[in-house]
Amino acid sequence: MNTCILMARIVQAPELRYTQDNQTPVASMIVEFEAGREEDPPMTLKVVGWGNLATDIQQGYQVGDRVILQGSLRMNTIERPEGYKEKRAEFSVSRIYKQDGGFSTSVSSSPSTPAASPRPSNVVPLNYNKAPNPAPVAPSPESVTVPSDFASSDDEPDLDEIPF
Repeated sequence: MNTCILMARIVQAPELRYTQDNQTPVASMIVEFEAGREEDPPMTLKVVGWGNLATDIQQGYQVGDRVILQGSLRMNTIERPEGYKEKRAEFSVSRIYKQDGGFSTSVSSSPSTPAASPRPSNVVPLNYNKAPNPAPVAPSPESVTVPSDFASSDDEPDLDEIPF
C-alpha cells in the first residue's frame, strides 16, 4: 500500500481548477520540506487534492501554512519539448492537517472547518529533532518520601540478605 505522511510548508498558493469531463474540482499547490541533511536545500513537491478536499484546500490554506499531509506518492512522466522524458514526483493528498490542529479530509461526509477540529494526538512539530535533548534530572534524596508501610522496622527480616 502506498501511503505517506509528510510535514511541510506551503510555498505556492493552492490553485483550483476543474476536470473537463465531469467538472471535478482539483487543487494543486507546491510544498517545501526539510532535506535529510542540514547542508542540502529544502525539497519541493507538487501536491494535488481532488473533489471536496480540493475546495477545502483552496479556501482554507495559504502560502506559509505549515501542514501535515497524508496520501500517496506517484511518479509522473512528462514529455519535454526538447525530446526527452522527465519524471516528477506528485503527492495525491487524502487528508491534510494544519499544524495548529485544523483538519480536512476527502472521506468526510460533511465539509470540515479547519479551525473546529481538535489537534490529533500523534502530530509531532516540524522542529522536533532540532531541539537539544535535556539531560534527565534525578530527584534529590531529600525529595523522596517513603511511605510508613515500607519503613524498616526491627521485627521485619532484611530481605537484601537473602541469596538468590
